[in-house]
Amino acid sequence: MRILITNDDGIHAPGLEVLEAIAAEIAGPEGEVWVVAPAFEQSGVGHCISYTRPMMIAQHGPRRFAAEGTPADCVLAGLYDVLKDGRPDLVLSGVNRGNNSAENALYSGTLGGAMEAALQGVPAIALSQFLGPDCMGPGLDPFEAARVHGADLVRRLWTNGIWDNGPYRVFYNVNFPPVPAAAVKGAQVAAQGYRTDSFFTVEPQHSPTGRRFLWVKGGPQHTATAPGTDAAANLEGYISVTPMRADLTAHDVLADLAAALA
Repeated sequence: MRILITNDDGIHAPGLEVLEAIAAEIAGPEGEVWVVAPAFEQSGVGHCISYTRPMMIAQHGPRRFAAEGTPADCVLAGLYDVLKDGRPDLVLSGVNRGNNSAENALYSGTLGGAMEAALQGVPAIALSQFLGPDCMGPGLDPFEAARVHGADLVRRLWTNGIWDNGPYRVFYNVNFPPVPAAAVKGAQVAAQGYRTDSFFTVEPQHSPTGRRFLWVKGGPQHTATAPGTDAAANLEGYISVTPMRADLTAHDVLADLAAALA
């Protein structure tokens, strides 16, 4: 089995090391794990591609490359340059440091990499680790839940998941809960949720030279979403598994809109 992995935290991120171990276990001793990851952190870039400028790519070791681009760029580099002679069977993106549940999914470079793979016709899974006081602090491994449960979850999805061949193929958004591995209660299939009181904002600051800058600032992350949705499952100790598509059409209003505009 040949697996391509990427992330949005960068080639040196600890979550990528976790994902490499997960991918190696899935690929097996006869398989191949290829890394094409951003040279620098690309958090929050979504599905952005570097359409207006070239990106440098450099080899860092056997089957290991860094590209000066986004996660979606890295997938394109992997498919059409690094692995141009043989496509991967699976693309894994992550393990992101922080959750990509609820509205975070819309901004996530981690999901952007998986989405690009799905658009290119390759099965893809994005993996993220929810952070919180129960898994962070002295002597704690913040990625323990993903490290311990990741391979089994990916294997189950690969074997039993829904992998279609439509124009907007299904890909998966997996979020590990903010608890130690022993406290994980299992996995739940969950819809994407919505945090009603958590929005990105900006906070102004002045530099020592008097110039005004704006920092983008996130909202509270430990607000539960509606029952049966991703962040709610995570905060209850479950791994959330959310099937997604890149189709942004609001299908539920098509007929009503057509009637209203007739």
